[in-house]
Amino acid sequence: MSALDEITETFSRLPGIGRKSAFRIANHLLKADPFFMQRFSRQIAELQQRIHACPVCGAWTESDPCPVCADTARDATVLCVVEQPQDVSSIESSHEFQGLFHVLGGVINPLEGIGPDQLRIKSLLERVRSGTVKEVIIATNPTVEGDTTALYVQRILQENCGPQLEVTRLASGLPVGGDLEYADRLTLARSFRGRTRF
Repeated sequence: MSALDEITETFSRLPGIGRKSAFRIANHLLKADPFFMQRFSRQIAELQQRIHACPVCGAWTESDPCPVCADTARDATVLCVVEQPQDVSSIESSHEFQGLFHVLGGVINPLEGIGPDQLRIKSLLERVRSGTVKEVIIATNPTVEGDTTALYVQRILQENCGPQLEVTRLASGLPVGGDLEYADRLTLARSFRGRTRF
C-alpha cells in the first residue's frame, strides 16, 4: 500500500468523510505549502495533549475549569445535560442558554455495552445535590438511545433530589434521529424556548 493509499484510508475513517473526499484531501495536502503542512501536522500531534475534558462539566477545554464553568456571570441554577462535549459548542452557538453544562459522555446503549455506570451520572447527582441547581434541562439527542437516557436521568434525579428540582426536556424543533451537533442555531433556540416538563 502506497503512502497516498495509507493517508486516504486514514482520512476515510473520520466521520462524514468518504473514500472520495479522503482522496481529494490527501491530494490537496500533497500540493499544500510546506509551512501549512508543518503547522497542520503539529496541531494534530498536539491536539490530545492540549485539549481535555473539563473536570467539572466534561466539555472540551484547554483550561481547568473550562471558560463556561469559570464564568461567574452564568446562571448556576440551571444545568443543561448533553451527551457529548461537542454538544456544548452547538448549544453555545445559539446564544440562547446562559446556564451551565454537564456532559454525560454518551448514552445508554445495551447493544454496545454502555450502561448508566459508564456515563457521568454520579457526578451529575453530586452537582445537583450541591443545592445551587434548581432546573436540569435534559438535552440528549432525539433518538431511541437519547430518549432512553433522558428518561433514566429524569427518574434518577427525581428519586434522589425530590420534587423541588425542576427537570425539563428540549421541546420540538430538533428532528427525530438527528444530532445536536448538526442542528442549526434557530432550531436550537426554538428548542430551548419551548422546553417542557417531564
